[in-house]
Amino acid sequence: MNLSGALSLALPELVLTIAALLLLVVGAFSKKAISMVSLGAGLALTVAAFLAATGPAGMQFGGSYIADNAAAFAKVFIYGFSAVAILLGDRWLKRLDNQSFEFPVLIVIAALGMGMMASAGDLISLYIGIELHSLALYVLAAFRRDDARSSEAGLKYFVLGALSSGMLLYGASLIYGFAGSTRFDVIATAVQAGAQNGVLFGLVFLICGLAFKISAAPFHMWTPDVYEGAPTPVVMFITTAPKLAAMVLIARVLIDAFGDAVEQWRQVVLAIAMISVVVGAFAGLVQKNLKRLIAYSSIANIGYALIGLSAANQQGVASMLVFMVLYMVDVTGFLACLMALKREGRPMETLADISGLFRQKPGMALVMTVLSFSFLGLPPFSGFWGKFFVFRAALNAGLWPVAVAGLVLSVVAAFFYLRVIKVMWFDPAPQGAVAKEPVEAKAVAIVAGLFSAAGIWFALSGLDHLAMNAAAALSQR
Repeated sequence: MNLSGALSLALPELVLTIAALLLLVVGAFSKKAISMVSLGAGLALTVAAFLAATGPAGMQFGGSYIADNAAAFAKVFIYGFSAVAILLGDRWLKRLDNQSFEFPVLIVIAALGMGMMASAGDLISLYIGIELHSLALYVLAAFRRDDARSSEAGLKYFVLGALSSGMLLYGASLIYGFAGSTRFDVIATAVQAGAQNGVLFGLVFLICGLAFKISAAPFHMWTPDVYEGAPTPVVMFITTAPKLAAMVLIARVLIDAFGDAVEQWRQVVLAIAMISVVVGAFAGLVQKNLKRLIAYSSIANIGYALIGLSAANQQGVASMLVFMVLYMVDVTGFLACLMALKREGRPMETLADISGLFRQKPGMALVMTVLSFSFLGLPPFSGFWGKFFVFRAALNAGLWPVAVAGLVLSVVAAFFYLRVIKVMWFDPAPQGAVAKEPVEAKAVAIVAGLFSAAGIWFALSGLDHLAMNAAAALSQR
């Protein structure tokens, strides 16, 4: 192995590793340097995203690390959304007098793990990436130690996450035992040679462990409670970058390592996808808390992304990537609105809190309306095009019953998005003045709203082309 070539390939991860260590030391020795640590973390993520987009391609470290178009696509958005989480979270915590230098450092460490997930070429690097980012997320969920709900969220996330890790490791050990290697390309050769029964048995456990990471049903039990209790900036982070990293990892495992067993794993993925869409659509109907509503919305949307992945071809993988990016923009904007809105010093977290919002904050109400329309898939907003790509890929792959069922269930889910709009525009406003919106949260919300409104331009131009290139890298073993 050429060490200099290997290090140049992993340069984005090296930048984040060095940045996390340096910022940790700076924060520990200077409690007043919190803003500098946050700025340094954001800069490190920006540099890592640039290096991932422009760096060389190849495979190093004995095949355990892969740098290709798929990894570059994922890392650019992972690091970009991580930087946004630092920007919003740092200012949000400062307003609560709970600002700490550990927050941006934990985001950087989580982003480092997610970068490893996107570039994983074997089961060992897969597990290292998952655990590195998961441990940081457990701490972030419980970041507000004096808040009982936040502590509860972190504890639930940790306990259930440990259970899923055990399931994932059991599946990985079975795959290694039957295939004789942890490398995806060697596993693919073993599957092609006929060693399928034992390997596929292990794959089922591996998929179940990974399904927990993306909060797909029936492995979603942690999601509503963690979303409700965790700090809102952490919820925004959990529901964006980690989901994209895990979806790219799942696609790499299924396409690279098990590309010759599509008909076997497709049944499992489709079952998880349909259960997720059903649970997300119907459970969301009774939610009053907006963060719990986002939790069930994320469960349903992961189901749609898995439908696209089930096509098991370049178009299907590309549709999943486009859908995930467009969804990440929508949910970031929606949660930025929640971070920006306060009534009488209290955050707006329930439907009752946003009653009559249009009369008091028409601009924010309009942004939330646009994002809600995008969530439900109304044309011409970006959410429509995300679902369009996913359902088109499913239909072209002959999965028309799944596409039809997904379309029907998206109509069911549209009810709770329409209820949010109805409450904001037509219900009477409660007593109490609405505070002025913080500049950074308002700016992110407006940018996300504009992106969603112009989704057709983004979806049909550069984003679709980049996703196709990324999918081509995953589709070629």
